[in-house]
Formats: sequence, structure tokens, C-alpha cells
Amino acid sequence: MKQRYLAGVAVCAASIAVLASCSGGGGDEQAADVDFSAEPTGALAAWGFENADDVGQSRLDYAAEQLPDVDVTLDATAFDAQKLTTRIASGDVPDVVQMDRRYVTTYAAQGLLIPLDSCFEAQDVDPTERWYQSVVDDVTYEDAVYAVSQFYQPPAILLNMNVLNEAGVSPDEIDTSDMDGLLAAIEKMYQASGSTPTRLGFDPVATGQGGLWVLGMGGQLTDADGRPTLDDPSNAAGIEALKQITDAQGGYAAVKSFTDSFDTFGDANQFVQNQVGAQVANQWYPNVLSAYRDQISLQAVPFRDADGEPFSLASGTAFVIPVGAENPAAACAWLTQLTSTDAWMAAGAARAATIEENDGINTGLFTGSPEADEMVRSEYVTPSGDEGFDQVISTYYDVVGSGLSFGSSPAGQDIQNELNNAITAALLGDKTTEEALGDAQQAAQRAYDNATAN
Repeated sequence: MKQRYLAGVAVCAASIAVLASCSGGGGDEQAADVDFSAEPTGALAAWGFENADDVGQSRLDYAAEQLPDVDVTLDATAFDAQKLTTRIASGDVPDVVQMDRRYVTTYAAQGLLIPLDSCFEAQDVDPTERWYQSVVDDVTYEDAVYAVSQFYQPPAILLNMNVLNEAGVSPDEIDTSDMDGLLAAIEKMYQASGSTPTRLGFDPVATGQGGLWVLGMGGQLTDADGRPTLDDPSNAAGIEALKQITDAQGGYAAVKSFTDSFDTFGDANQFVQNQVGAQVANQWYPNVLSAYRDQISLQAVPFRDADGEPFSLASGTAFVIPVGAENPAAACAWLTQLTSTDAWMAAGAARAATIEENDGINTGLFTGSPEADEMVRSEYVTPSGDEGFDQVISTYYDVVGSGLSFGSSPAGQDIQNELNNAITAALLGDKTTEEALGDAQQAAQRAYDNATAN
């Protein structure tokens, strides 16, 4: 089996180019013609498999052992939205493509992907048992599941206890459901030189985590059919919360300029340099900070919704089988093996070995599968000797089950982009929140109309 690598966590930044000539139905027609229960054999071409790591390679190795008659060729170039539609139109179709989950419904609506319900039935996989419901919702369109998901990196709030202790702030004061209390805590921690921040009390990551704030404060980005609802009045609360937080720390322009200067992955990162008291961060970031555990003191609290309950959003990647794939039966078998609990346990063992070799902290694997998450945690996530890091790890495990989908929509990536545009305009004061959301809705609706045009 020819192998290169499987992405551990891939973030696709390409923009969707919608082909107006594509129409729905193609995927359903090919799915009806595929015998997904056929013996998996033959050549299999997979694309979008970048970012080599131990977690990915161990799963590839496991799948190879289970499917010895499948000859896999991996294209390690990054997924590209325009390239995919061009390849499908020209007949140069890979059997498997890896992409961010927010792209999946766009292609499903255009009839470019094969629905996988029959695949799951043939492989005796119940999607709602294998994956968190929010992860399944991400890739469901018109009652069909169109992708095999992997990973779920929930957000929470990392606390820099050196800053909190210095300012006399307790962890329970970092509560996103209590804006008055949160603003008071921010004021205690915030420092500036004139109008320029030198320390943020709280970095809300306004555009990178905009969906978390809007949905967590009671908003909705799409309706039940995937149509954008950015101008829904309920979306204003999250943006107004972000404006209060950034205005309390010099304004959004100053906050953004300061955070852009952070050495996020380096030795002078914002926690080592005490440039933040608290920051919204996805689960993977404590892995970065573990290398600096002798210099920092961490804890974490959940992001809390408007009702005070822990809240998170599903994010991650997925595998799809495009219309025109030459070996969809083998693709189905391969993808379900790659995301099986046994494959994730092999990945857990590989990651544990890497961590032991590097004297690191095992923060767990957040696979998108509740069974795999718990088994990896039970087997490999042991006390680190750092109570703060152990508390951080537990917090992420506590919130992973509280996740919601961003909303499955044919205009999913466009909705995210337009939401960020609206947040930026509102926080800068260029538009009122209502104006910004109204303009964003118009742009997102155009993208939706194009994506669903027949």
C-alpha cells in the first residue's frame, strides 16, 4: 500500500467557487448503483492528505492491515475548492477527498458527492453512534450523510493563572454568561501604554471564534434547510458582547493589532509573556503550550452560553467520495476503517510514544467519536504532575459533549466569511451591528442561491 500521510488537523482556507452548471441528484444516482458491500480491492486514489503526523500515519497503517487488497495512492497536496470542481468536470476524479467539514454541504447541494448512508449500512456503522451528533449534523444535507468525519476540536477558555493571581481574579469570574462580572475581571487584568494594549484581560478571538459567540449567545447562522439567517435579531447579542469586551481594552483595532503580534507558536507566546489573562482556544493549543509548562501556570473554564451552560462548537475535517469515483466501494471500506475505534487506539498508542520520547504532556485525542475519545483517554491520558494542565485537559473533555454544529449549509464557508466581515465592521464602528448583519445576509444569500441553482 502506497502511503504518504493523513492530516491530523487540517484547516482549509480556500474559497468555494460554485459551478452554476452543477445540479443536485448526481450523488444519489451513483450511490444507487454502488454495491458498497463488495469486497474492497483494487486501486484507490485519495487527495488532500497533507500535514504528516504520528496520528495520521498510524491510522493509515491500521487501515492497510485491514484492507490488504486495496492499493492506496495518496496525493499530499492541499485541498483546493476550485481544483476539485475542475477535476470532477474533467473526469479526473479521486476516490476520496479530505476537506474541512464546512465545505461538504456545498458540494452535496451541487450533486458532486455520493451520499454515504448505504456505505455506512454496508459497513455496519451507525453514524450517530460512531460520531458526536454535532459532528454528524455538520455533514448532513436533506436527511443524508455525505462524509466520514474525523476530529472535533472544542473551544474553551484558557486561563493564565500568573496574570489572574497577580490581578486578584478568580477563575469563576471568567464567565461569558455574566458580562458585568467578566468586564470587571478584564479591567483588573488589562494593561496598556497609552492607548496601546500591553496585556489583554481577555482575548475573545473575535473573528476566529465569532460563531462561538453568536451561537452561544442565542443566535443562529442558518435555518433548518441551510439558508443563511445572519440578519436574525438574535445574532446581535454575541456581537454586542464582543464589542463590549474589545471596547474595554482599547477598541477592536488596537486589540487586533496587539493579538496579531503574538508569537502564538513560539518561545515568546502570549502566555509565556503574560500578554493575556484569558483566551478562547481550541483543544489543540494546550499541546503547543505544554512545551512551556515550566514557565506558565494554566487552568481552563468552559465557554458558557447565555443561560450559563457549557457550550462548544464542532469543527474538524471529513472525507468525501466524489461523484465519478472509480472505486467507491473500496473508498467506503477504507474510510470507515480509518475512523474506527481500533484505528484511533492505534493512533493513541503512537501519540503516547511520541509524547514519552519528547517528555511531553498527553492532552488526549479528540477524534469526533465519543467511544474513541473515552478509550484513548482511559488508556493514555494519565496525570502529568502539573495540576493546572490536568485541569485544562479535563475541562476540554467536559465540554466536548456539549457541542453544536455550526449549521449544515450549501453556503457554509461563505456564511462564516460574511459573519467575520460583519463582526469586523461592527467592532470597528464602521456599521451598526444590524447594518453589518444585514449586509452579510445579502452576500451569504447570494452564495446560497448560487450553490443551490439548478
